[in-house]
Formats: sequence, structure tokens, C-alpha cells
Amino acid sequence: MTTDPLQPSQHPRDRRSFLAHSSLAAVGVATVGSVSIANPASPHLATGAPTLKYCLNTSTIHGEVVPLLKQIEVASQAGYDAMELWLRDIDKYLNEGGNLKDLKKRITDAGLTIESAIAFAPWIVADSATHKKALEQAKKEMETIVAIGGTRIAAPPAGATDGERLDLDRAGEHYRALLQVGRSVGCLPQLEVWGFSKNLSKLSEVLYVAAAAQHPDACVLPDVYHLYKGGSNFEDLGLLAGTKIHVFHMNDYPDIPRDKISDADRVYPGDGIAPISKVLHTVLASGFNGVLSLELFNRKYWEMDPLENATIGLKKMKASVESALASK
Repeated sequence: MTTDPLQPSQHPRDRRSFLAHSSLAAVGVATVGSVSIANPASPHLATGAPTLKYCLNTSTIHGEVVPLLKQIEVASQAGYDAMELWLRDIDKYLNEGGNLKDLKKRITDAGLTIESAIAFAPWIVADSATHKKALEQAKKEMETIVAIGGTRIAAPPAGATDGERLDLDRAGEHYRALLQVGRSVGCLPQLEVWGFSKNLSKLSEVLYVAAAAQHPDACVLPDVYHLYKGGSNFEDLGLLAGTKIHVFHMNDYPDIPRDKISDADRVYPGDGIAPISKVLHTVLASGFNGVLSLELFNRKYWEMDPLENATIGLKKMKASVESALASK
């Protein structure tokens, strides 16, 4: 990433300029399957050497069961650059007598960074009182992440997965409020697509809400599985500037219909039918040079030794990137 998303901007973007910026950054993506490696907007494609970070989302190794300090050990030994932690696991660690200062040192000593975190404050809910309370919850969660050296947190449509359809302009206003809170504590909320949700299930909705926020920090957290589950067109990633993606959730899925597939069906990148190479080509060509975070919930993988599971996942991610860069 070439710019700090938390730095103040003298020219806040409105919806029109956000989308224009995305379109300009994607110039050169003629088709998803035939991205030119000479794309001037993405020189690392020409050299074949993107400086991506490889991250372990700890759901992959069943973080709900594996103790937090063990998660750090596994990520480091497997060779990851970074971790994406769950707030529930941090809370459990603190409740058992741990402290954030020691946790930060453990992470740093392991040679890792915290590139994102998973939490579920219902910031998008239309009810004003619920939204206000959710912002307070999100602020505390983001302060926790900052205390251990992190700078980003996922912002999914928690609390709005069922029930009525939300007004997307109102959702944009709520995302703007969340971004303002994030800026105040130094943590960036990333708008996440959730394919199973009634709201923000499609990339088109997420793009609209990000633009409707009219905030320079607005960004998107895509996920291969969720894009499939929600019925998004992978080619539409080309409408999004890669610089507006800081973390990309990596996974794959077997040949199961959208209405039947679940989180537990996710598999390692390259072991399913997802167009991984095309996806990577698209986002790399549009300027993405951030974090690939392996997020799986596969019960069979959870039965494996956590280190073996994490090591295989990293190998599969790197192989997918190499394949994408080698393909034309």
C-alpha cells in the first residue's frame, strides 16, 4: 500500500469521485482472464514481484479452541508475515489474566504484525440508539487492536443479516460515522461483504455503501467465498481500485450450489473451483499490494495439527499467487 489510509485528506471524496478513482485505477484490465502484465497502474505485475503480506486469520486453525498464545506461535512457525485475530480470543486471553502490553510484545517478538481483526459491533443497524451503542462497542474493540499494534478491523453487516432491507444511503452514513470513530483511535474499519446476509451480500451493495459514506478512508474487505455465496460477479472486482483493498480474505470452495454451501465448506486456495488466478490478476492489476489473509472454517482442517494446517494453507496461498503471476 502506498498511502496511509488514516492520514487526513484535504479533498474528501464524494460518491462520484470514489467511483471515478476506482475506474481510473482499473485502466488496463481488458478482461479478467487476460490482464496485461504491463499495466502501468500496477508495476509489480510487470516485474512479477508484488510485495504482498501473507496473513493467518485464526479461524483457519480453530482459534476458538486454540489458545491465543499458541495461535501466535503457530503463525510464526508456519512462516506467516501477519495475523488476523478475533476479538473473542483476545477477550478470553484477558479474562484469563493476560494483558495487552505482554500480548503486543509476544506478537512483535514472533516477527508478526496484526493486519486486521474480526469483531461484530452492529454499527450498520438502522435504529439510532442501537447504532450509537454499536459505535461505542466498536471504539473499544478498535482501541484494543491498536494497543497490540494493529491498525484495521473488519466491518461486516453484523446485526442486519436478517429482517428488513436497509436503506443503502443510510448505511453509508453509518459507515461514515464508524470511519470517523476509527480515525479518532487510529484503526481503519474495512467494509466487508457477507454473502449469506440479507444486506451487503453483494459487491455492488458494498461498493455503493463505501461510496455513500463520502469519506476518504472508505475501503472494502472482499472474500472469495462470500463473493460466490452472495452471487457477485468476480469480474466486478475490476470496478474497485486495488488501493481501496487493504486486506483480501483468501479461500476456495468446492462445486456446491450457492444456496447449499456454507462457511464450513471452504477449502485451501487452489483446491476448489473458484477462479483464484483471475481474481488475483484483477486486484493486482488495479493496484492491490496489500494483505492476503487465509480465512477458513473447515472442520476437517480443524482436526489436523494447527501448525500443519497453517503451513499447508500458506503454501497453497503462495502457489495461487505464483500461478496468477505466471498465467496470461
